[in-house]
Amino acid sequence: MELQNKVVVITGAARGIGESLAHRVAAQGPAGLVVSDLDLHETQTVAGVVDGTAVACDVSSEQDVQRLVATTLDQYGRLDVLVSNAGITFKGGLETTNDKWQKMWDVNVMSRLYAARAAIPHMLERGSGYLVHTASAAGLLTEIGSATYSVTKHADVAMAEWLSVCYGRHGINVSCVCPLGVKTDMLDNDDPIHRYLHLHSISAEQAAGSIVEGIRSEEFLILPHPEVADFFSMKTDDYDRWLRGMQRLRQKLTRQTNRDEAA
Repeated sequence: MELQNKVVVITGAARGIGESLAHRVAAQGPAGLVVSDLDLHETQTVAGVVDGTAVACDVSSEQDVQRLVATTLDQYGRLDVLVSNAGITFKGGLETTNDKWQKMWDVNVMSRLYAARAAIPHMLERGSGYLVHTASAAGLLTEIGSATYSVTKHADVAMAEWLSVCYGRHGINVSCVCPLGVKTDMLDNDDPIHRYLHLHSISAEQAAGSIVEGIRSEEFLILPHPEVADFFSMKTDDYDRWLRGMQRLRQKLTRQTNRDEAA
């Protein structure tokens, strides 16, 4: 799908991949561009630069997501592409509090459900549409330092798969973006695990470019880091071997963390 003359909505657009994607989409000549985030002031700043419409939206609230879609339809008369980009992360494993688990679930998973519920009826009526989920390579592989991120991003990928299976023959395309490290606020330079991700990290602008190209090619899996396809293949070829390799990697990174804390 070409984005020229399309109406595009992007969540989590105040910074990071979402902000860079807003700039990329604007360069394609869309008929309308709606950018949303929790912080209305920052969202308005981005909207001013990309000549878009700013809408404050808490994606963990179904009412907010419904209002975002309704505002788009009221202003532009249609919605062609909805990019569910907003996401959060917390470090930690079994000790992570239930409140944080619930917050991760609401933002990283339920927001995708809310977006689909709001957008798909309109897209079905028009006979076309496009849903994009910004997930993560963690959804195909795992995230050693965050159980909540790994689990919710797996669910994000699964949601995108289900939507593609159920609506792909009804004119609705679905893409799932699965990058490794991207140089945004979510990548912590002080964390040895995140420093490992820096070995493969790319800029938010590069990730946004890959997303636009993936939409143009109508690819389900958009991989800003092509090597993720190889890592995923290794996992599916021999699951047990892949798990042993990840165990060794975790052990190595945990030792580095302990050395850093002792220094």
